[in-house]
Amino acid sequence: MADERPLFFDTDGASLFGILHEGNGAAPRRGLVLVVGGPQYRVGSHRQFVLLARDVAAAGFPVLRFDYRGMGDSTGPCVDFEDIGDDIGAAVDTLCTQCPSVEAVTLWGLCDAASAAMFYAGRNADSRIDSLVLLNPWVRTEAGEARAQASGYYGSQLTSAAAWLSLLRNPGRVFRVIANLVGVARRSVAKEDAPEAALPERVMTSLDAFAGKALLLISGNDLTAREFLSAADADERCVRAIDTGRVSRCDLADADHTFSTAAWRDWVAQQTIAWLAR
Repeated sequence: MADERPLFFDTDGASLFGILHEGNGAAPRRGLVLVVGGPQYRVGSHRQFVLLARDVAAAGFPVLRFDYRGMGDSTGPCVDFEDIGDDIGAAVDTLCTQCPSVEAVTLWGLCDAASAAMFYAGRNADSRIDSLVLLNPWVRTEAGEARAQASGYYGSQLTSAAAWLSLLRNPGRVFRVIANLVGVARRSVAKEDAPEAALPERVMTSLDAFAGKALLLISGNDLTAREFLSAADADERCVRAIDTGRVSRCDLADADHTFSTAAWRDWVAQQTIAWLAR
């Protein structure tokens, strides 16, 4: 296993805590900054970020995973995922300082951390960031969530013979299903000028502004992923980026939001390492 060591670094008056996995390669030219989604700290669900960082470092790429302000062992007030750009920038600085041979950095993020990575990459002229690995990015709006539910769960139920047989055996469920569908329909046509409705547009604008390449890792059994894909399919810029190869996409059909089984975690690690090696 590659060497791991704790360290502190500063941003905006706060002291951020991180773990540097130094990598088994000799003078590596690429490193990875693992951005953590909130509210959680650098270990991740089911030790996901620890295991990923160790796999990536064993493949020769140094990794820094860290707690942003107000989380885990970092000081300062809690900040929203849209406001951690300074934290990400400080983490990139620290990785490059601690590993002087690193010339290019990949940002890796799951859920709102993926969106935070896109915000940083699209809004900052940081030439060190030339690629992203984005897992099930967060673009949640009330209307988008409803559309994802309609196309996902209810769409599959309408084509399921078992679901129809269950309804026929229990007519009372019909009224509940109809009520749920009406609720979904109302939310899916909710005004898109609500404050939260701008999030998909901001995410897609940031991805479009980023000059590098991105890898999308998508779970097949996840509402957040379906909502992102719905927003991406409706955005000509994202469609064009995928068509031209600037954004690549890999799907894992049965995986849940956090890729919670050992097999799914290994798949994520393999995809990430292959991407870094390219």
